[in-house]
Amino acid sequence: MLIPHDTRVALDAVVDLVNTAPEDDREDGLADVAALEEFVRRHNVSGVDRLGPRDLRAVQGIRDRFAEVFATPDSRSAAGLINELVAAAGTTPQLTDHDGYDWHVHYFAPGASVADHLAADCGMALAFIVVAGEKERLRRCEAPGCGRAFVDLSRNRSRRYCDSRTCGNRLHVAAYRARRREAAG
Repeated sequence: MLIPHDTRVALDAVVDLVNTAPEDDREDGLADVAALEEFVRRHNVSGVDRLGPRDLRAVQGIRDRFAEVFATPDSRSAAGLINELVAAAGTTPQLTDHDGYDWHVHYFAPGASVADHLAADCGMALAFIVVAGEKERLRRCEAPGCGRAFVDLSRNRSRRYCDSRTCGNRLHVAAYRARRREAAG
């Protein structure tokens, strides 16, 4: 599956955003404005000036909506949620070549809030996945106790864990130890 750079960047941002949600033993990764500022910096979200509590609440709201997209059972349900997010953001597609990146499309309107910016760009990235008939690539980690979101970009759509070095390896080691215990009797 060929994914342009800007779409991949937006997919990475939406996955990271969804994974900031507080779940089970995980704290809210966007608990305050400083955490939102760090998220914006880490993902090089362009056109964002000052951030405040209102921005934080708005981004937390779209985070919840994006989490719903990952939980939908089918493309039609995902498309409905994505359409709502993108429409509410007031998209204004425009070509740009800023910060050393070649030409790519921004979907947010000039001067958009950070929430609208993320809703538009990340929503369109998810829309491209749905349009490609690849909604099943929007997954949650299968490791017990994890459940983090990820986009399975493996060639054969076989990825099961958010990170094979942590969740996948932990399960493989546990299975190996169980087999050894069983064999030892």
